[in-house]
Amino acid sequence: SATKLQTARNINGVSFDGSADITVPAAALSINAQTGTTYTLVLTDASKLVTLDNASAITLTVPPNSSVAFPTGTVVEGAQLGAGQVTIAEGSGVTVNGNPGLIVSGQYSPFALIKTDTNTWLAVGQLVDS
Repeated sequence: SATKLQTARNINGVSFDGSADITVPAAALSINAQTGTTYTLVLTDASKLVTLDNASAITLTVPPNSSVAFPTGTVVEGAQLGAGQVTIAEGSGVTVNGNPGLIVSGQYSPFALIKTDTNTWLAVGQLVDS
């Protein structure tokens, strides 16, 4: 996106007078590729895409804040790449709200988890109920 400087700046030896737009490229989304049948989110998954790829069913666990203290507002994106259906599981004391359920709808389906409170998350995306 383009950003207009309000005042003249010197950035890394390059002078800008504030009259032109500067385009800042978006950062690439890092991918955490998981191929097992279970995975528990870790702090470094914040702002990443967690891909889950297995032929068998996969359980993705959202851990309690006491184990992994994601800041409120954290977003973890995900995608089921394999045939194994992904179920989002709540760690001890965790509530994950999703409609209609917490099962990813199928292969190549995207989803996201958003932390809305200490131990509360919102699941969005292509989800089903059993």
